[in-house]
Amino acid sequence: MKKFAVLAAGCAAIAIGIGVAGYQAAADNGGTISGTVKFDGTAPAPKKVEVTKDKEVCGLKPHFEEALIVGSNGGIANAVVVLKDAKGTAKPADVNFDQKGCDYVPHVLAFPAGSTVNIINSDGILHNIHTYSKVNPPFNMAQPKFKKVIKQTVEKPEIIKVNCDAHGWMQGWWYVTDTPYYAVTDDNGNFEIKDVPPGSYTIEVWQEKLGTQDQKVDVKAGAAATSNFTLKPKA
Repeated sequence: MKKFAVLAAGCAAIAIGIGVAGYQAAADNGGTISGTVKFDGTAPAPKKVEVTKDKEVCGLKPHFEEALIVGSNGGIANAVVVLKDAKGTAKPADVNFDQKGCDYVPHVLAFPAGSTVNIINSDGILHNIHTYSKVNPPFNMAQPKFKKVIKQTVEKPEIIKVNCDAHGWMQGWWYVTDTPYYAVTDDNGNFEIKDVPPGSYTIEVWQEKLGTQDQKVDVKAGAAATSNFTLKPKA
């Protein structure tokens, strides 16, 4: 499907689990929430990024800003959808955050607090991981080509911006959750959250450039519920 930008494979990949859902704790007779996050209007085409360093690796493909990726159907990739007030314990996991083709893959990584991030260097060049966290201790660490994996445990929920100081166009996000009920939208803006206990909830979407939006959703035992979002540029 045609996109506004040519991106590295897997850039809009999900964070954990199967499909576009995050890790969910199993609920007896739980329901499912699915939907689409769409852009209101015509999205601007992402700007092409100039590769100024390590062109023998980083210059093998074009790079574009990834802060807003909108498919031809209007769906927004890499938005995080979270059920804010559902009870459930989010089990920590090992998750992967790759530096591949001088992009972060995935661009947005969602995972439960207490998880360990495997920071992978697939490029064979010097990268740098610089997190701009406020609740968790920030870190700024070089990752030379011989250091293939750095492990970093993130203990507390927050949304963390990640930059590579060696390649200024490389930017990503870690969305650290305190709930097992979350998902990251796919290339078409679709998401699905499974095994949700019956009840009434607030469901929220976060997108790095467009902000947050929430709505109410009712989940019935063993049934499917729908929550669709339409996001517009900030005024």
